[in-house]
Amino acid sequence: MRVHKITFAALAVAASLSLTACNDEDTTGQGDPSAASSSSSSDSGSGSGGSAQDGGKDSGGQNSGGQGEDAGTGSDANSKVGKCRTDDLDISAQDNTIDGDTEGSVAVTMLNSGGKDCMLSGFAGVDLKTSEGALSAKRTGEPATPDTLKDGESVSFGVTYPVNDSGGSGVSITGLVVTPPGETKSFALEWPGAKTLPVTDGAGSPVKVGPIGSAGQGGAN
Repeated sequence: MRVHKITFAALAVAASLSLTACNDEDTTGQGDPSAASSSSSSDSGSGSGGSAQDGGKDSGGQNSGGQGEDAGTGSDANSKVGKCRTDDLDISAQDNTIDGDTEGSVAVTMLNSGGKDCMLSGFAGVDLKTSEGALSAKRTGEPATPDTLKDGESVSFGVTYPVNDSGGSGVSITGLVVTPPGETKSFALEWPGAKTLPVTDGAGSPVKVGPIGSAGQGGAN
């Protein structure tokens, strides 16, 4: 009887182990489809995300990010007009004296030939070449207003000087040198005004220069 009980117990244990193994296999089998489904969903999501990311990169990089930034920089650059350089200007001078004036007057004209708009404001540097050496013009007290000089347009300013009615030979004027505002490069011109200046006592310059745009209005204040 004891032998039969042991054998029966052994069979019961074996049957229990066999049932447990079957349950494990069923559990494993059910886990695989879930894992496969999860993997499939993950792969599908990754592929869709990659496509959207690539499209977003191309669209954003070229339109919203890259080109948008470049276009903005270009727009900003175009909206900021640079100052007029000496090489961008054609400078000329002509006598602007009116009969009866107590002073002589020369109008200096600056033509923008640089191919783009530029900013021109303030006072130009003006020096007269004379028999006594260079004579720098003194600025008038007129206000200077910044202005954009469009390509192909011109603006003038006035230079005034005392008329030599002393009866003497005076000081001979041999030339005119003009330096645009903010520039160091000058432009040499022939002097179109009177040939001489009266001799002065040296207390300041008798020649005056008005601000840009003041042609005919360059008298001293």
